[in-house]
Amino acid sequence: MSDTLHIDDLDRGILNALLSNARTPYAELAKQFAVSPGTIHVRVEKMKQGGIIKGTQVAIDPRRLGYDVCCFIGIILKSARDYPAALSKLDALEEVVEAWYTTGHYSIFIKVMCKSIDALQQVLINKIQTIDEIQSTETLISLQNPIMRTIKP
Repeated sequence: MSDTLHIDDLDRGILNALLSNARTPYAELAKQFAVSPGTIHVRVEKMKQGGIIKGTQVAIDPRRLGYDVCCFIGIILKSARDYPAALSKLDALEEVVEAWYTTGHYSIFIKVMCKSIDALQQVLINKIQTIDEIQSTETLISLQNPIMRTIKP
């Protein structure tokens, strides 16, 4: 049984419009799609309850806040059973902005944001590599992020 919620063209149109500007008023969307504002409201609520729309976010440019170093760190755990404890410790580090449980060479793959290479070095030495459950890490520094998009509905 699939957890996929079936949506139609109107739902896709609403999602695309909200992806372009999440603050678009329902009345404006209603005019755009030639339906009532109530229909837009019902459709958006259905997609929220179905878990398609998980909320709205403010897009922040980390570089404008001084976070000039983005890196990805592949983590090899000592044992698979160490995952929950390692994840909990990584979650407590504010520099860790994403974490993925993966297959392949690494058990966990994390995204880390720091203000400088020196700050990254301190995070690696004093925070990440001190986590007992971690056997080893490999750090990849991002030079740029030329493609960044969400899934099209």
